[in-house]
Amino acid sequence: MSEAAKPAPFQSVWGDLRGVSFSQGFIEANGVKTRYLHSGRTGLPPLILLHGVGGHAEAYVRNLGSHGELFDVWAIDMLGHGWTDKASHDLEVKHYVEHVLAVMKVLGFEKASFSGESLGGWVASRIAADHPEKVDRLVLNTAGGSQADPVVMERLKTLSLRAASDPTWEFIKARVEWLMADKSKAYDDLVATRQAIYAQPGMAEAMKHNMILQEMEVRKRNLMYPADYGRIKAPTLVLWTSDDPTADVSEGRRIASMIPGALFTVMEGCGHWPQFEDAETFNRIHLGFLKGETVPEAQPVAA
Repeated sequence: MSEAAKPAPFQSVWGDLRGVSFSQGFIEANGVKTRYLHSGRTGLPPLILLHGVGGHAEAYVRNLGSHGELFDVWAIDMLGHGWTDKASHDLEVKHYVEHVLAVMKVLGFEKASFSGESLGGWVASRIAADHPEKVDRLVLNTAGGSQADPVVMERLKTLSLRAASDPTWEFIKARVEWLMADKSKAYDDLVATRQAIYAQPGMAEAMKHNMILQEMEVRKRNLMYPADYGRIKAPTLVLWTSDDPTADVSEGRRIASMIPGALFTVMEGCGHWPQFEDAETFNRIHLGFLKGETVPEAQPVAA
């Protein structure tokens, strides 16, 4: 069979984890049954990975192996998301922060590095601003929380609520494809994983609580403002992409300009999930920064 005739390799969440030493389980964090994916071992520097709104820990399946060699890595399903307990109330940023801090307490971490994508970046930046003693190093990956774009907010809310209320394959696939510049990366197993999450009893109601930050007045009182970013003391990398559907590169650069000493980089050809779409490039940049190395692509924002 010629190279051209060979079928493309089957893409699978389990395939992403093939050969990776990891565990999956649940912990109780301040009464919240919290699901996690874990790689690495006790004694290595702690690293907490936070997904975006409507997301889940599988956002990081392509990063666990490389990061687990050097860090004690925990990717969690945040409150109201994935297979973590759902909330019976609207979820604002303070509620996610409280949950993450409770997870840290259970794990025995006084301090950790954080990497957050979208909503996860919003939560991580709020922790870094309000609880600087808890944060070693910080990565904001296509992070939310810096602006309120009504068009993006409405699109995200509509797709997510529809997918949770009627979790058909087509709706879930559209929601996953929204994350990617290369729509082929929204492979079937990833769609099936999210479909199983969204089909859980009570998920349609929970998604309404998860989406409250897409309401303008609620969002405005939760935003990170220049003074908030200015309080971040941890070494910070702001990582953006060429094709992020939530904001263009200039917004990522603006965030970096508000954080003292922050570095900034752009990954080409990726959408809202660069850690998944181009894991090789992401892992190299991400690990280099977290180890405190010089990363050529990551530079201070020019004045």
